[in-house]
Amino acid sequence: MLNFAVGPVQMEEEIRSLGAEEIPYFRTPEFSKLMLENERLMKRLMKAGEDARAVFLTGSGTSAMEAAVMNLFTGADRLLIVNGGSFGARFVKICEIHQIPYTEISLEAGKALTKSHLEPFAGQGYTGFLVNADETSTGVLYDMELISRFCRENGLWLVVDAISSFLTDDFKMEEWGVDAAFTGSQKALALPPGIAAMVLNARAAARAEAMEVKSLYLNLKDYLKNGERGQTPFTPAVSVLIQLNRRLKGIEERGLLEEQARIRRQAEDFREKIAGLPFEIVSESLSNAVTPLHPTGTDKDGNPVSAHRIFEILKDEYDIFVCPNGGALAESVFRVGHMGNLTPEDNDRLILAWKDMHKRGLL
Repeated sequence: MLNFAVGPVQMEEEIRSLGAEEIPYFRTPEFSKLMLENERLMKRLMKAGEDARAVFLTGSGTSAMEAAVMNLFTGADRLLIVNGGSFGARFVKICEIHQIPYTEISLEAGKALTKSHLEPFAGQGYTGFLVNADETSTGVLYDMELISRFCRENGLWLVVDAISSFLTDDFKMEEWGVDAAFTGSQKALALPPGIAAMVLNARAAARAEAMEVKSLYLNLKDYLKNGERGQTPFTPAVSVLIQLNRRLKGIEERGLLEEQARIRRQAEDFREKIAGLPFEIVSESLSNAVTPLHPTGTDKDGNPVSAHRIFEILKDEYDIFVCPNGGALAESVFRVGHMGNLTPEDNDRLILAWKDMHKRGLL
């Protein structure tokens, strides 16, 4: 199997081997030491301040999205949400469920966020800003420098879903004034699903500790308190956290810049090699994490090629996974990820599969 999905992604052999080992009991000094090291490394790779805190939820990235909203905002807040795809829409749904007032900054699929989108909301009494740094459904990387300036000028709390942009694109948590950021283990960390890693700056941690949250499992004050001794309030995905420790130390040894450069080279190689194929890149502002493609050709019967059908054929006939879309983009856009244990030679195999599909009248 060759996996170009955007999560889970292909893992290194060492990481897979760790996952096959027996799972140790975790209420021990040894596991606490590992978790404190995980916190230190996550803060460093997020470029957070020394006084920031990291917590680890057993759940998908969506658990961190909901936890951030629940623990940092109330019905007294007014939030701005960038909604340019499925994951911006998820922030909207979370705020609706928790009855937190919000306004959407709605963008067409694939479109970048500009200063003109933000200007109407300056000085209008908003208190927080929610954004997916990379809107994974369309591969749009938003301008965090622009967002950072707007939030500073207007005194907004800034919460950033860095789920697919962490390690793939530069992220400067302290410099940008990000109050809370989070990622998922199955993205560029290239681990099994199961852990959402959150980093809170000092003021966000203090706010979470003071908040009255109507939740047992997603009450961050319990994670912050237990995290002081390198533990979690509930049974975590122990094996994934052990794999996370090995992965974070590996990135530290190689260097963050090299990890980001490796993913960037993989993305650039792919985008060069698709020249001449019947695809159109749909994003105005690309993340290194993923390339969103719209098929422009017709099949042997003269019908427009379906993006979802490309996914199905690659999976069933070539043992290759790309990432389909849902909703309105299901038939028009699919995505090719560049995260995980992939090489330019893997890109070649995908290109050869498409060329074969083209010969067969399928592309």
